[in-house]
Formats: sequence, C-alpha cells, structure tokens
Amino acid sequence: MGLADVFFYLFSALTVGSGLMVISARNPVHAVMFLILAFINAAGLFILLGAEFLAMLLVIVYVGAVAVLFLFVVMMLDIDFAELRAGYMKYFPLGALIGFVVLGELVALFGAWNVEKGHRAIPAVPIPDPAKLPNTEAIGRVLYTDYVFYFEAVGIILLTAMIGAIVLTWRQRDVAKRQNVAEQVARTPAMSVEVRKVETGKGI
Repeated sequence: MGLADVFFYLFSALTVGSGLMVISARNPVHAVMFLILAFINAAGLFILLGAEFLAMLLVIVYVGAVAVLFLFVVMMLDIDFAELRAGYMKYFPLGALIGFVVLGELVALFGAWNVEKGHRAIPAVPIPDPAKLPNTEAIGRVLYTDYVFYFEAVGIILLTAMIGAIVLTWRQRDVAKRQNVAEQVARTPAMSVEVRKVETGKGI
C-alpha cells in the first residue's frame, strides 16, 4: 500500500464520518462544521484524482461561501432545540422509511452496474491525457462544447430563481425611506433653500 492509498482511505473515512455527523449532530452549528470538514476531505480526494481545479473550486465556493453562509444563518436564527428534537422524533419513522427505500434503490443500481459492467458503452467524450492537457482546459472543453446548452440553461434557471426570490420577499413599506432620483435631480434652488428675515434679537 502506497502513500496515495493511505491518503485515499484517510480522506474517504473522514468524508463518510463527517457526512454521518452532519445528519446525526443535534446542534445545527456542529452539523455545519462537520459539513465543512466533509467538503475539505472531498477536496483532498479530488487532488488525489488529479482534479486540482475541482478541489480548489470546492474549497473556495462551497467551504468559503456556501458553508460559511449556512453557518452565519444558523447562528443568527433563534432555534428551539427542544422543539427541533420533538419534530425529529415525530418524522423519524417516515424519514427511516424513505431512507430504506433509497438504500434499496442504490443497492439495486450498483448490483445492475456490476452485472452489466462488461457491456458498458464507450464514453462519448474521451478522457484527455493529463500529461498533455491541463485539468482546467479539459473541463472547459467538455463544459463549453458538449454541455454548453445545459450550462446556459442552468444559468437561466438560476437567474429566474433569483428574480423569483426577490419578488416573493419584496414588500412595500410606508415607513421606509427610499431615494427618488428623478425628484432630486429636478429640484431647484427655490425648492431647496428658504430665506427668512429674522429680526435682531429674535429667533425663528
């Protein structure tokens, strides 16, 4: 067993263990911290596979942005842990049933994959030689040639989701002060300044 195998089993065990702790931790803050640990170990697995671009993308985007955002949101929320545990026990039978169904589907899927392993079709896109083509360029060629329409469709869906979230959460409040640019630009000195004559020794 080489050094790469040792690191593979180490990263794999930490990733699986962190994933289990994410769903079993009672404190949501601890769950998010274990999620960050799972992302970091998954990035280590990508590095072992030679996909350093995906590893850095996982660390920068998911650990540096998404998971930290989850952590801030969870820490700012006033969570009632007693009510949370009560709801967990209430929906545990249904969740366990769904989990067993998904587990059965995965077992059936991998069983069928092992049976048909010798009859799999050749991939449509050949894997480039890592020694001749950088990892980032290989991903870019596949993403922006064969999957360019899917990439653009995902962008449109995300844009629509962002606009929908803004529309659903936007509320017109009378107490809030808003800037009216057109009214500010149209103001004249007569509208802005009022000159009053004050007698000596008296105020306004």
